[in-house]
Amino acid sequence: MAKEEKVMVNNRNMNREDKLKALDAALTQIEKAYGKGSVMKLGDSGANMNIETVPTGSISLDIALGLGGVPKGRIIEVYGPESSGKTTVALHMVAEVQKRGGIAGFIDAEHALDPVYAKNIGVDIDNLYISQPDNGEQALEITETMVRSGAVDIVIVDSVAALVPKAEIDGEMGDSHVGLQARLMSQALRKLTAVISKSNCVVIFINQLREKVGVMFGNPETTTGGRALKFYSSVRLDVRRIETLKQGGEVIGNRVRVKVVKNKIAPPFKEAEFDIMFGKGISREGDILDLAAKDNIIEKSGAWFAYNGSKIGQGRENAKQYLADNPDILAEVEEKVRTKYGLAPAHEGLPQREEEPKLLFDEAGGKK
Repeated sequence: MAKEEKVMVNNRNMNREDKLKALDAALTQIEKAYGKGSVMKLGDSGANMNIETVPTGSISLDIALGLGGVPKGRIIEVYGPESSGKTTVALHMVAEVQKRGGIAGFIDAEHALDPVYAKNIGVDIDNLYISQPDNGEQALEITETMVRSGAVDIVIVDSVAALVPKAEIDGEMGDSHVGLQARLMSQALRKLTAVISKSNCVVIFINQLREKVGVMFGNPETTTGGRALKFYSSVRLDVRRIETLKQGGEVIGNRVRVKVVKNKIAPPFKEAEFDIMFGKGISREGDILDLAAKDNIIEKSGAWFAYNGSKIGQGRENAKQYLADNPDILAEVEEKVRTKYGLAPAHEGLPQREEEPKLLFDEAGGKK
C-alpha cells in the first residue's frame, strides 16, 4: 500500500473559517492514527488544569514549593552533601503518600536503607515495596515497570550515584568508562518521562555532589549522572546542613536549609529551614513553631513563647516540647498556619482512582 501523499497548504490566503476546516481535517487524521485525545485544547474538560501535589512532611518546604508539595506525574531531584538529610526528606514524602492511602516503592541502589529509622519517620515498612538492584540498568527497568503499572503513587531512587552500569560492574577495577552513566541516565529519562506523566506518579531521584577539577571561578560542585536529570526534573531541591543542634552538650539533630533551585510549577529559589532530629526525622513541632512565631500566631517575647495569652515555654526547645506534649494545641496551631498560607488540611487524602490500576503500556512499549 502506497504511503499517503502529504500536501503542504499555503495559508496566506485562507480566512478563519477555512483554517478551522483544515484544522478539523488535521485533527481527524491525527486521532485516526494515534487515538482519540491525542490532541486537545488545554481548556477542555478532559484536560486537568489543576496540578496535584504530594506534601513533603515539612510545612515550610511545602510553602517554598508554592503549591503545597511536589507535583504528581513529574520527576524530582533531591541533592546535597553527605548526611545533609536527602533520604530523610524523601522518606517523609513516602510517609505522607502512605498516610493518604497511596502505594510507595523504594529503589535502594545504595543498599543502605535503615528500616528502623524509616519506621520512626512514619513509613509503613510492611507495605513499602523495596528493591535492591544489582546494577543501574536493572534499577531503572524496575522503576519503569513500577511506574508503568499505574498503581504506584511514588517511587524513590536512592541514589543516582549508585546506579552503576552493568559494563562497569563486569569490567576490571581500572577500566575507563567515560560518560557511561550519563548515557544510561539520558536514555532512561527519555523513556520514563512520558510514562511518569501518564501514570501520575512522583519519581524522586536522590543525588550526590561531586567537585569539578580545575574550576577557578564559579561553583565547582556538580551532581552525578550527567545533565539529563537537570533538564527532565520539574523540581530540584538542594539540601544543606547549616547548624548542629545540641542539648546539654549532646548532639540531637541538625538544622537543615532546603533551596528550591528549579521549579516548573511555581516561582523558584525559595528556601525553607527546619530541624531533622536524629532517630525521628523532620521535627513537625519545630517547623510549625517557627512559622507560627513568624506570623504572630504564637507570640514571642524575648525567650518566652505564648499562645492565646498563655506561656508555653521559655526557649525554643521547651516550646517545642510543650507542643509535642499537647497534640490538640499543635493541631490547632498547624491548622491556623495552613490557613494563613492557603495549604490543604493535614492528611487530606489522595484523589481516588476511578477504576482498578492497569498497565498504561503493553510489554512492547506501545499504548494499550
